[in-house]
Amino acid sequence: MLAIGRALMAEPSVLLLDEPTAGLAPELTLRLFRQVQEVRAAGATILMVEQNARRALEISDRGYVFDLGRNRFNGAGKELLEDPEVVNAYLGRAQTLHSDGDLVGGEDLDE
Repeated sequence: MLAIGRALMAEPSVLLLDEPTAGLAPELTLRLFRQVQEVRAAGATILMVEQNARRALEISDRGYVFDLGRNRFNGAGKELLEDPEVVNAYLGRAQTLHSDGDLVGGEDLDE
């Protein structure tokens, strides 16, 4: 979190984030994703590699799904979230964090 704040002090036009939510509590994860959206709304381009693929794709203009170092899928974030191949192979069960930080969902998307 400190590294992100430090990077933002330079008012970058491009911000590269590598696993920014790794090890964060759910509440902090939500706050971080909100901050990323605010930075993007302020005009910065953000390139993010993220373990929480579902949440990252929800806020992404464009997403890329790599498998064994090769680009397997790409497209608008919301389109990738609806692609059955992406869901079955990489996203699994639908889980979402509510604004209070509680995990909800968990139902299989195929059902």
